[in-house]
Amino acid sequence: MQRSRLMFRSTAVRLSALYILLFALCAAFLVFYVTAMSERLLSQQTQQAVQEEVTDIQRSYERGGINLLLRIMERRARQPGANLYVIAAPNGEILAGNVSSVQPGVLEEEGWTDVPFRYEPFAEMGGPRFHLATANVVKLDNGLRIMVGRDLGDPGRFRGIVRRALMVALAIMGLGALVIWFGIGRNALKRIDRMSAASQKIMAGDLSQRLPVGRSGDEFDRLSDSLNAMLGRIERLNEGLRQVSDNIAHDLKTPLTRLRNKAADALDDNREDIRRNALEGIIGESDQLIRTFNALLMISRVEAGSIAAEMSEVDLSAISADSAELYEPAAEEAGLALTTEIEPGLIVNGNRELIGQAIFNLLDNAIKYAAGSPDGPRITVKLARSDGLIRLSVCDNGTGIPPEKRKEVVKRFVRLDESRSKPGTGLGLSLVEAVMELHGGALELSATQDDKPQAPGLTATMVFPAPKL
Repeated sequence: MQRSRLMFRSTAVRLSALYILLFALCAAFLVFYVTAMSERLLSQQTQQAVQEEVTDIQRSYERGGINLLLRIMERRARQPGANLYVIAAPNGEILAGNVSSVQPGVLEEEGWTDVPFRYEPFAEMGGPRFHLATANVVKLDNGLRIMVGRDLGDPGRFRGIVRRALMVALAIMGLGALVIWFGIGRNALKRIDRMSAASQKIMAGDLSQRLPVGRSGDEFDRLSDSLNAMLGRIERLNEGLRQVSDNIAHDLKTPLTRLRNKAADALDDNREDIRRNALEGIIGESDQLIRTFNALLMISRVEAGSIAAEMSEVDLSAISADSAELYEPAAEEAGLALTTEIEPGLIVNGNRELIGQAIFNLLDNAIKYAAGSPDGPRITVKLARSDGLIRLSVCDNGTGIPPEKRKEVVKRFVRLDESRSKPGTGLGLSLVEAVMELHGGALELSATQDDKPQAPGLTATMVFPAPKL
């Protein structure tokens, strides 16, 4: 009973019930319309047939007189399924025909009878005494009256057959619609129950659960796909939050400890130069902490999409060239050769500052890890359109990243330099990936030189969707 009440409360079932009601009204209208049209058509055919017979009988009377009229009407009256034939005196007395009596007043008026009248045929075994008919009454020049009519029993039976057939068809269609409606309601309720069960597990904290998706591709499946995509993003953000919490506790503990130790040393030592060096070290550590928190805030803003409204068409070719030119002095100071292969005039829809920051992060990483390469450290910035996408790559010939760790390095605070001997926060690639997700693109990491396992290098490619023309 509870399940039935829930089913009747569902939108799908209510809409189905509304459709069935509208269908029933249309079908009922169709039944009565078809029946009325059939009756009208049958009545018109009857009147036309009777009128033709009246005309034919009048011609026979004009040609052969009363004797020929009697013979023709007698012959037609004996035919199976014959019409009503009556010859009456001026006073209404029936002189000949296949009718025993007629409702009073019918033979007194010429033309078609306005309403059906009763008549009594000659005795029939087991049949009703009175029948209903419609007729055409014609007055002859000698005062006699002839009546040609049609019994309404056959048309009535025809109307009944048509009406019963349509009603049976309506009942069958209504029953089928009811069964389909009930099946649709149960199916919809089962799907909603499965979605509710998955939602309960998700609300209990299991973000790995997903809403069921069928094969029909209907609105339930599309809704489930959208919600599953949202749940996947929430799960990734939640996982990122947990990782950030763990990494902050791990990575920031050391600089904070150094800050405390330097401050304690400055308090314990009265020499001015020692205190000054300690304060300078504290400022340096504080600046590094500030940069780390600024990077975290930037990643959070990008992942939250709060900068999406600041998108516009930007010249990616110009941004790439400017970034490479800006980093040339730093590359030369580190002993690297920086070259560019930039296709001009490539436009993307994005945020200029975020794209520039992402390129800076890739160049900074390339300079940091390509320095000291035995083949002569070098960096190449490439920009080109291919396969309907725009690819911006920063390639180096350094130590590279092992394939099994390329998915890990884009996580926050993850660094291949476990000893933390090189400067950095482990947030650079995380910011680049967040920027590319905001722009509807992707960050791809691959080896620059697969044939040199000692120095395979790293190619970090920012893949942008080409703007629609």
